[in-house]
Amino acid sequence: MLIGVIADLHANLEATRAVLKALGKVKPDKVVCLGDITGYNPNPNEVVDLVRMYKIPTVMGNHDAAVCGVEDPWFFRAAAKKVIEWQYEKLGEDNRRWLAATPEQIRFNCQSVGVHGSPSNRDDYIVDWLDAMRQMEHLNGKDLRLCFFGHTHRPAIFADKGTIQYDPSVSVYQLQPDARYFINPGAVGQPRDRDSRAAFGLFDTEKMTFEFRRVEYDMEATGRKIIEAGLPDELAARLLKGK
Repeated sequence: MLIGVIADLHANLEATRAVLKALGKVKPDKVVCLGDITGYNPNPNEVVDLVRMYKIPTVMGNHDAAVCGVEDPWFFRAAAKKVIEWQYEKLGEDNRRWLAATPEQIRFNCQSVGVHGSPSNRDDYIVDWLDAMRQMEHLNGKDLRLCFFGHTHRPAIFADKGTIQYDPSVSVYQLQPDARYFINPGAVGQPRDRDSRAAFGLFDTEKMTFEFRRVEYDMEATGRKIIEAGLPDELAARLLKGK
C-alpha cells in the first residue's frame, strides 16, 4: 500500500492544491493528514473543504484545536494568535464541528500511527533525535514501529538505533525491519527548513520506504491574500523565506 502523508496545511490554499495535484499524479492508495489544517494563512474554510472533499483522515493540530474552540489560544505568539482569532470568526459552523471531532491519533496500519506533535501531546515538538527518543516510551509495549508527526514544519526522520538522520539531498529512505522510526514529512503550508516549496511524503508499506517530496506553488499569491486580509505581513514574508 502507498500512503501519502501531509501535515501543517495551515489554510494555504495554493500550497494545498499543488500538493493534492502532485498526489493525484502518484495515485496513492490513501492520504493521511497530520493536522493543522488551519492557522497562519488566509483560506481556512477552503482548505478544510478540500480535506473533507477528498475524505482525508486527519488528526487535530494545535492550531485546529484553537480555531474550532476546543482550546484557548492564549499561549500562541502574537502573529499566530491574531490569525487564529480571525479564523475563528471566519470558519463555517459545519467546518468547526468537523475540526472539533478530529482525533488525537490515526492508525495508518497495524505498525504505524500518525499524530500532530507527538504521541503524548499535540503541542510537543520533536526537533531532534533526543526528543524522538523521549517519545519512544509511548510506543513501547505496542506493535508500533513508525510514528508520523508534524508540528515542527521541518522534514525529519529519526531511528531508535541512531542510524538515520534526515539529509535534504536524499529523497528515499529504506526503513529497516529491526528499527523504529519517527518521521515528519515537512509542512505543506508553511515550511521552515529554508526550502519554501510545499512538502509531503510517500510511505510504501510493502517496500518499507519513505520518500520526501517537494512541489512548487504560487506563494506570492498566498502572500498577497495574507496582506489583503489584514493579517500580519511577517507571515507573507515567511513563506518566501521558508523559515
